[in-house]
Amino acid sequence: MPNPSIRIQKTTPKDISATLNLMQEFAEYTDLLEYLEVTEKDLQEVIFGENAFVQSLIAFDNKKPIAYAFFYPTFSSFRGQKSIYLEDIFITKDYRKYGVGEKMLREIARIGKNFGAVRMDFQVLKQNEPAINFYKKHGAVMDEDERHFKFVDEAFEGLTKDSY
Repeated sequence: MPNPSIRIQKTTPKDISATLNLMQEFAEYTDLLEYLEVTEKDLQEVIFGENAFVQSLIAFDNKKPIAYAFFYPTFSSFRGQKSIYLEDIFITKDYRKYGVGEKMLREIARIGKNFGAVRMDFQVLKQNEPAINFYKKHGAVMDEDERHFKFVDEAFEGLTKDSY
């Protein structure tokens, strides 16, 4: 049984390696390991670099890393609302159902509220039923009308070039 003295804190530069290990576990859990390309250097840059915009939390049971989350500020144009976008939240298997996810979610919401956010947005893989149930349990609503699109690789690069 996990230690009840779990501590959640903002990620520090020394936590990057542990965070990347947790990300690998998350990628394995969601069967997306082949897409995990991020490096420690990438994480250092987006969390602590000159143009950093991502915030991160990490949870420990004593010194053992057990969970992480990435989030960043965003904006809902039609509503004119500041929001927080939850990119990832992951709790290692042995620590699920002990309230770690809820504690992390609450901390992210508080951080967002402190800069004026009034909502939190995120996506969940449709096959990740435990996560869907977790978010619904805490009051999240799912928008069936929106579709997630992305420009990647050559499509994104093509947009960066002048084509007049």
